[in-house]
Amino acid sequence: MGLIHSLSHILCFFTLLSLFAITSSQLTSYCYETTCPRAISIIKSAVFTAVAKEDRMGASLLRLHFHDCFVNGCDASVLLDDTSSFTGEKSAGANVNSLRGFDVIDDIKTQVENACPGVVSCADILAIAARDAVVALGGPSWNVGLGRRDSTTASKDDATKDIPSPLMDLNDLISAFANKGFNTKEMVALSGAHTTGQARCQLFRGRIYNETNIESNFATSVKPKCPSTGGDSNLSPLDITTNVIFDNAYFKNLVNQKGLLHSDQQLYSGGSTDTHVTTYSNNPTTFYADFASAMVKMGNLSPLTGKSGQIRTNCHKVN
Repeated sequence: MGLIHSLSHILCFFTLLSLFAITSSQLTSYCYETTCPRAISIIKSAVFTAVAKEDRMGASLLRLHFHDCFVNGCDASVLLDDTSSFTGEKSAGANVNSLRGFDVIDDIKTQVENACPGVVSCADILAIAARDAVVALGGPSWNVGLGRRDSTTASKDDATKDIPSPLMDLNDLISAFANKGFNTKEMVALSGAHTTGQARCQLFRGRIYNETNIESNFATSVKPKCPSTGGDSNLSPLDITTNVIFDNAYFKNLVNQKGLLHSDQQLYSGGSTDTHVTTYSNNPTTFYADFASAMVKMGNLSPLTGKSGQIRTNCHKVN
């Protein structure tokens, strides 16, 4: 096994070297072709099965990858349980009682470890699963760069600081994404992930009861799921039109003032991002292309490569 692992790292390293001059990317889609050729198909099959069983899982797997990458890079730190030496990201406000899909990732990791022990990182599994989840919901595909390694620590404080809040105004959203290297168009494209999935009442109560830039019938329709007091964990679709399918209806909803979260409607509120929302509402092909491009960029946020980090055997804990 030691020889196989060494060959795996050598293959990834030299593939990275050959690609670096062309793309300046630290990752390559060819990383596991010889060392774990079944990995990609194992992950895809497991994701499609999970989404078929519960369609909401598609959004959950996509969100796991996003919340991982936005905190110290795409290193699977979001999966780590707390230890005596650190309080991890799971208990941060943006994640606690909210992030889900850990069991699906665990199942995938078990299958991949059985096929090729110690080769495929949890961080790469998150990245591939996010792409396959979008495809399973009818959305676009993209080439996922591979070769990430897993972190050996996690930080609740960093997650609290770095993950954008659904209560943010436009300028704060722009800043939060700019801090990770994204321009406003990329931010709007990534926000299109809210074309699937659900949100908890406590995150949109203020909008449906207090804000004026909301279509009245839409607000009225959501209130039974979210009373003015209580019911904090009650769920409502982020995209009321086609709440499961990955399409461009989210942007059409924004144009019609039917964004569920404050941060959603901020993208179409007379500001600098209105034009991008209009474009995506009218042209799903453009949205798909820009979303896929932005997801590739997000997957390249500060990955651990080479001898940094490790390949965790159990995604929840350091080896």
